[in-house]
Amino acid sequence: MAQQKIVQTAGRTQLGEFAPEFAHLNDDILFGEVWSRNDLLSLRDRSLVTITALISQGITDSSLSYHLQEAKKNGITRTEIAEIITHIAFYAGWPKAWAAFNQAKTIWSDDITSGSAKDEFQKQMIFPIGEPNDAYSKFFIGQSYLAPVSTEQIKLFNVTFEPGCRNNWHIHKATKGGGQMLIGVAGRGWYQEEGKAAVEILPGTVIHIPANVKHWHGAAADGWFSHLAFEIDGENCSNEWLEPVNDEQYNKLK
Repeated sequence: MAQQKIVQTAGRTQLGEFAPEFAHLNDDILFGEVWSRNDLLSLRDRSLVTITALISQGITDSSLSYHLQEAKKNGITRTEIAEIITHIAFYAGWPKAWAAFNQAKTIWSDDITSGSAKDEFQKQMIFPIGEPNDAYSKFFIGQSYLAPVSTEQIKLFNVTFEPGCRNNWHIHKATKGGGQMLIGVAGRGWYQEEGKAAVEILPGTVIHIPANVKHWHGAAADGWFSHLAFEIDGENCSNEWLEPVNDEQYNKLK
C-alpha cells in the first residue's frame, strides 16, 4: 500500500504533562513510526494483528474500542470482524470473545441497521468502496467511488460503480507500453472496445486494455459493480476522455 503517515495525539492530550516521554513513545514511535510502516504491513493487517492481541489478553477497554474503530476505517467489514472474533474465541477464550463482540456490535451497528444497497454490496468484497470519485465525475454517468489500494510499483485502485454507472469512452494513450488491466471484484459490469461487442465482467474476470484503444467500462443496469484497475507503465502516457456512452447504446446490454 502507499505509505501513509499516521498522526496520533492521544498520548500528549491525556498524558503530555504527567508522562511526556510515554506520550512521545505512544504518539511518535508507536503510531508515527511503527503504524506508519504500511509498506511492510498494510493498515488493515496491522489492525487485525492489534485487535487479536488485545482480545487475547482480555483487554476490552477504550483501547480495544479505538482499534476496532480503526479496523473498520481500514477496511475490515462487519462479516470479517465477526469471523475474526469467532476464530479468536477458540484460542483466547469464550468470555473474551463475548466482551469483544459487545464492542464490535456497537461499532459496526450502522452496517447492520442501515440496510442500504451500498452497504450490502460492501459486504461482498474485501476492498473498501472508498470515497465518491468527484474529481472524475464529469467523465461518468452516475456515481462512482474510488479506493486507492496501492500507489507503489503498480498503481492499483478499486473502482466501484452504482447500478447503471459507466465512464465515458476514453483512450489510454502511450507511445510505448501503457494501457490498463481490470479484474472484476464483485457484482456484474461491462467492458467494450469501439467496434466490438461488449464483454461481461464478473468477479475474477480479467480484462486487458491495450494502449491507444477507445473503450468504456461500468456497472450493469441492475446492480452494483467493482473492479480493480491496474495502470500499466509506459512512455508518454495520458488519458483522453471522449463522449459519454449514451442510453441507447447502454440499454442494449442485458
